[in-house]
Amino acid sequence: MPVIDAHVHLYPPELNRDPAGWAAVQRETHWATLCVRKRKNGRPVQAFPSLHELLRTMDSAGVDRAVLLGWYWEHHASCVVQNQFYAKCVRAHPDRLAAFAAVHPAAGEAALAEIRRAHDDGLIGLGELSPHSQHIALHDPRWLAVVALAGELGLPVNLHVTDPSPTTGNYPGRVETPLDDFVSLAQVFPAVNFVLAHWGGRWWRQAGIRFPVNVYFDTAASPLLYEQGVFFEGVPACGESRVLWGTDYPLDLYPRAGSAGMETMRGFLAQAREALPEASAADVLGVNAARLLRMDA
Repeated sequence: MPVIDAHVHLYPPELNRDPAGWAAVQRETHWATLCVRKRKNGRPVQAFPSLHELLRTMDSAGVDRAVLLGWYWEHHASCVVQNQFYAKCVRAHPDRLAAFAAVHPAAGEAALAEIRRAHDDGLIGLGELSPHSQHIALHDPRWLAVVALAGELGLPVNLHVTDPSPTTGNYPGRVETPLDDFVSLAQVFPAVNFVLAHWGGRWWRQAGIRFPVNVYFDTAASPLLYEQGVFFEGVPACGESRVLWGTDYPLDLYPRAGSAGMETMRGFLAQAREALPEASAADVLGVNAARLLRMDA
């Protein structure tokens, strides 16, 4: 049974050396608000591991492959840097890594050209995107052109989703993502496969929400956002063939445990195996991602 982490973030060395300084130069203030801060207990919200640290963590955790997701950057230039770095990572470790491309739709034709270039470079999807955070309306022709091109190229699209429930907290940088927007998007583009991050904000708890079959859901950041029982709710609600296990590495999922980085992936894999119904464990932990992303066994 392959184990695939379908939601991993990784950054180029120049960002890792000075995340706050890089964000200031690139004018990526929203990313800095989310990622370059400390919690009330003084612990950083995430680490900034190297490529080799990621691979060591995967080996330790028993994860066969990881899907590197871009970010919903505020500027086109940041997307280009991210995509070029990911292409190098995938070329160096094609048996362990796959990657999605970052894109800012407001760049217009430049964004479409970057998607084509990233696709030619071997990137296999778009995301993690957030039109709500990137300040572009879902009816904007530039956004619609990006999604249409994803469909043309056969690229799945991963979208950031926040839970509308107040129980998940009002953290700095939080942006509301109305679930009806994603329902409409999937209906308008039935040929595009969408992956809604973070269990799609536990959509099944919202009255009247129903997603078409081209929508999948990942489990990113579950230990930080939800109780362990989310698997017992989410897998039946979403369908066991439509859930992709993902950690949100290197986000610290266990801020009270006194450890980060490696435990984010290893600890969550152990927790997921314990929580998942046995019949669906293989599908959620890797088979679904391999099938959706057309990854070799």
